[in-house]
Order: sequence, then structure tokens, then C-alpha cells
Amino acid sequence: MDHKTLVSTIQTEDLARLNARSDAPGLRHLAGHSALIVGFAIWIAMGWPLWQLALLGQGVAICFLFTLEHEATHKTPFATAWLNEWVGRITGFLILNPFEWFRYFHLAHHRHTNIPDKDPELLSGAKPETWPAYLTHISGLPYWWGMARQTLGNVLGHDPGDYTPKRAHARIRFEACVMLAGYALCVLTLLVTPLLFWVWILPCLLGQPFLRLYLLAEHGRCAFVANMLENTRTTFTNRVVRFLAWNMPYHVEHHSLPQVPFHQLPALHEHMKGHHRVTADGYARFTADYLRGL
Repeated sequence: MDHKTLVSTIQTEDLARLNARSDAPGLRHLAGHSALIVGFAIWIAMGWPLWQLALLGQGVAICFLFTLEHEATHKTPFATAWLNEWVGRITGFLILNPFEWFRYFHLAHHRHTNIPDKDPELLSGAKPETWPAYLTHISGLPYWWGMARQTLGNVLGHDPGDYTPKRAHARIRFEACVMLAGYALCVLTLLVTPLLFWVWILPCLLGQPFLRLYLLAEHGRCAFVANMLENTRTTFTNRVVRFLAWNMPYHVEHHSLPQVPFHQLPALHEHMKGHHRVTADGYARFTADYLRGL
């Protein structure tokens, strides 16, 4: 059975319930995630005990906004369209991932999930298979360099990728120009106070490796086939990780029905139980297994 056949077995009324979008769950989750970031920022700024440890927590909290930006490309975190758009743009700014461009990059990933020479994630080298490549990848440095280069290229009007339609090029370029202007203002702020460095820039550098490790579990070592039950992994983990990742550890579920909002993925998981081909019992177990195969 492939994912399409499995999805076809879900009753119409259940599918309608799963696909229903709502602002309330997304706003509650966003409030909690934002409060975590603000809390860590205050802890760091005030220099309270163990503030150095808060740097790491802040970095993880900010970098995992990627999962919210990712959801916003599907227009599913909120029922209100403009909320999805602006949350996507703001989170993209915070993690140097241009939202307009990433929307098309990610949709191409969904169309060609884990298909060599077609999936842009594979083309970008996101699945390292040697120790040097692995250590370089999880450092997060290739991500920052790649996103800086992509953003600057978008500003200069370079081709943003074969997966982007011509009609979107002007929007992609405009967004990149706005982002560049925003980063320039942040640099000017740093000349006055180093606060942004301590509550945003340094934490992001420290937190990015944790996001890289998390993302590697989504499709790493999965089959190069079109069946989402085989090319994607659901990872069983704790509530903290599911909260930070906006329920994206239910990744087979997300790829099988990407229009299902994040807050409905646990319910979708119940419908798909017993049909998963690729799972992991936690990220530590996945990482250990991955390392053994390098």
C-alpha cells in the first residue's frame, strides 16, 4: 500500500475534519513559542544566573521557527491568509530564509520528495554520507552561507531556481531587498548596542546544529521512491520537541496530506497507525543509527 491508497481509506467526514483550518490553535502555539523566545531574551539581557545556557535555549527556539515558516508555505498554521503570509515572512527574516523563495523551494521538495536530481533538498547536499560532510552539515555553516548567497542573489536578480515561476521573480527580488535593508538596520543597531548579537545572532549560530540534526531525520536514509510511506520518516519523540517543531516529527503524516494543519497531525497519525514503513524511536536513536552508516 502506498500513501495515496492509505489516504483514500480515510472517511470523507474524517478527512474534512482533519483538513479544517483554524486561527486559535496556531495563535496559541505562536504565543507559547514567542513567549519562550522573549523569556530567554530577557534572561540573557538581564544576565541572570546561567545566562550562557540560555543562549543555547534561545538559539534552539529561534532556529526551530523554521518549522513554522515551513508550515506557512502550506498556508496551514492559521485560517486567516494574511497571518500565514506575515508569520512566514517574519520567521524567514529571523532565520535568513527568504519566505517567497522558500515557498517554491519547499513545494518542489513535496512534488519530488527524495527523488535524486529532482528534490531540491537532495540537490543542496542536505543528506551527508561521509564524516567530513556530516560534521560540516550539522555545523550549520553551509546553511548560513547558502542562505546569505541565495538572498544576495535574489537581490541582484539572479535566477532563484528552476522551481520558481517567472511571475514570482519580482516578488522574490523585492522581498530580498527588504530583508537586506532590515539586516542593514540591524548592523547599525549593533554599532549602538550589542544586544541583538547576544539575544539573536549568537544564539542562532549555536542553535542551528540542533535544527540540522532534527531535519536530517525527516528523509535521511529513506528510499528514493515516490511513496511517502517509504521516502519519509515519522520520529516518535517527547512533547517538548513536538512543540518546538510544530508537530513536524509526524512527517510521514505531513507529506501524505500536506494540507492538514499542524495541530491535526496527531489525529492523522491515529488514522495511519500500523502503515508506517520508516520510523525512529527518538532523535538520539536516529542519530546513532545514522552515524553508524557513515
